[in-house]
Order: sequence, then structure tokens, then C-alpha cells
Amino acid sequence: MTPRIVTGLGITSAFGTGAAAFFDGLGKATRLASRPRGPVASFDGSLYPEARVVEVPEFDATKYLGDKGLRTLDRLTKLLVVAARLCLHEAGYKRDGQWVALAPERVGVCCSNAYGSLEAITELDRVAKLEDARYINPAKFPNTVSNSASGYVSIWEDLRALNVSVSDGNCGGLDAVACADVFLETGRAEAILTGGGEAMSEALFLAFEKLGALGTRGTDAGETRLGEGAAFLAFEMPEVARARGAKRLAEVTGYGTAFVAPEESTLIYASREAVVRAIDQALADAELGPNDVDLVVSGVSGLPQFDDEELAAIDAAGCTGPIVAPKLALGETLGACGTMGMASTIGWLSGVPIAKDLLVRGDTPAKVDNVLLTTIGYYGNASALVMRRPSA
Repeated sequence: MTPRIVTGLGITSAFGTGAAAFFDGLGKATRLASRPRGPVASFDGSLYPEARVVEVPEFDATKYLGDKGLRTLDRLTKLLVVAARLCLHEAGYKRDGQWVALAPERVGVCCSNAYGSLEAITELDRVAKLEDARYINPAKFPNTVSNSASGYVSIWEDLRALNVSVSDGNCGGLDAVACADVFLETGRAEAILTGGGEAMSEALFLAFEKLGALGTRGTDAGETRLGEGAAFLAFEMPEVARARGAKRLAEVTGYGTAFVAPEESTLIYASREAVVRAIDQALADAELGPNDVDLVVSGVSGLPQFDDEELAAIDAAGCTGPIVAPKLALGETLGACGTMGMASTIGWLSGVPIAKDLLVRGDTPAKVDNVLLTTIGYYGNASALVMRRPSA
């Protein structure tokens, strides 16, 4: 892979909104299992007093987008548009809402999302079943389309190059990087906002609760909590970043992905072999060996079946250094989790301290230059990515 330069970050997460709030929270992070559960804000939580969820605190889109045009947007779309706006300004493409670098025709979007706008889908379904389909709000119907949220990002921020939505569960955030890499290489854009988002909703919470995925299982990671958030990283070709004198946050140098089908029919399957293959591909793409990895940013979340397979795969791939797990503080953010891992990596590459509560193996490394990110999907899939400190 030709190194792709990361020049900006916009994020809404359990640590707050904006890169500064995210890095501050990252350095002080504690495991969700040690924190009391707060009230649910994204849906009526009165029926679920023990709801294991973690949300973006005090999220108010009007603070960043104004109070016009938001009435028909769902929570996922607002989270993504705010993250995109922050990213565009952080990367220096815009200042005070106006383009000052590149051109809107040359900036695109690659966005991961696992379950779409369930909030809108559920609302329209309730109206159709409990009232009458004639009462469905046509202004909200577009939100039920899986790529509507990323589409609104382009509309709100005037991004006129490609707009691609990726849906591959937990691996989607890293897979969006692979898509962006292809489009940059083929000249479809000079810069691509690459990331993902997931929004909390009653339907999403109930689905995971009924699967029994949110309970305490007696592992070191403790209970899993469903999380939400959105993040975009600005990806550019090296020559584009160099020509405009852009600040460089990190470089992406390798990617790998794999899928291994289960031997028996099953709905949920964790594949150790797929993770090993993805890691091997990513390291080969980055021209690194396992011993060159200073830190592994894993997808460990508190689900033993998946955590055990992922950690065993990291060992099998020969990566013996420290392993951290951002999900232990951010929650299981599904389609956004890979991007949350990339955002965390940017923080650690820039000197943000690694909170001991996030370490699942080893001690804080003396240096962090090359980072391996791993994700394991629920259906036998896995993806991996290599990021490094930007070169001089």
C-alpha cells in the first residue's frame, strides 16, 4: 500500500465531541465495568433500568450545525455530520464553514455503518403497523435507506466526489480504509473522509439484549456495553498533503481482510483463522514483521467467545507485544469501532498516555511507532490495519 496520510480527525464518542475531548478522555480512560450506569438519553430507557449502553454525552448537534434543517435527521445522521464538519476544519479544508483548500469536487466520503438508521426504520414500522401507513412522514422515509446518513454528510458539507457506504459489521471501519485506498489510487478524489458511525436506538439495544450479548461473563474485560459514536479521518495521498503543507497525524501503510466460514450452520461465529490471515496480509502489505509492531489495538470488548479467539490469533500471528482495547472504555460501537481504534491510535502516536485500564496484555510500551489494529466480525470475518507515526 502506498502510505495514506491522515491529516484530520473529527469525532463524537463516549468521551465527548471533538478530538480534544476524545484524547483527554482516552488518557484518563477507565473500564466501563467499573463505572455506574447512567440514564439513557437516546431513547426512552424507563422500561430498561439496567440498560447496558454508553452514549455520546450531552450531544447537541445544533451547537455545531445550527438549528435549521435538523428536524428530519435521525441521531446517526447528526453524529456523522458533526464528525465530518469537525474533520474538514481540523484537516484545514475549511475555515469558518468555507473551503480554503482543495475543492469540493475532489473530496469524497467512505463511511462504515453496521445496522443503519434503525431509529427511523423502527419509527416508520410502528406507524405502519400500529396506526396506518398513510401517516408515515415522507420527510423521514429517506432515513431508512442504509446509505442515507453518509449521503447527508455530502449534502451538508458540499462534498461532491464519491460517496460510498460500507456495511461489514465490526470490520467495516477498517474496510472503509481499503475502499478509500482504491479510490485515492485511481484518482477519484484527492482526499476522502474515511470512517464510520453507529447510533444508539431502542431496537439496536433490544436486539443485543435478547441475544444475551450484554451480560457479565466473568472475563477480565467484564461486561460488554453497547456504544455509539461517529468518527472521520481525512485521508490524502502523500503528494497532496505535502503540496498544501498539511499537518500529518499518522500514516496508514497496510491492510488485510479474511473470511472463514463455520463448519456447521450457525448465526454467530468467531474465526481465529480469519484474524491470523488478516494480520499476516496487513503486515506483509506494510512490509513489517510481527516483531516490528509496538502496540496492538484490538477489538476486545468483553464477549469471551470473540475476545478469546482474537487474542489467540494475535499470538498465533507472532505479535507478542502489548495489547490494548479501546472498546473497554468506549463500548461496542459496531460499524464505528474500527474508526474509534484508528482515532485512539492517532492519540497514542501523538503522545497521549495509554491508560492502564485499557491494557489487556503487557505493559505500556517504551515507544509507539508501528501499530497493528485488529477487528473480528460476528460472522467469520476479520480485518486488520497498520498505522505508523508520520515520517519526517
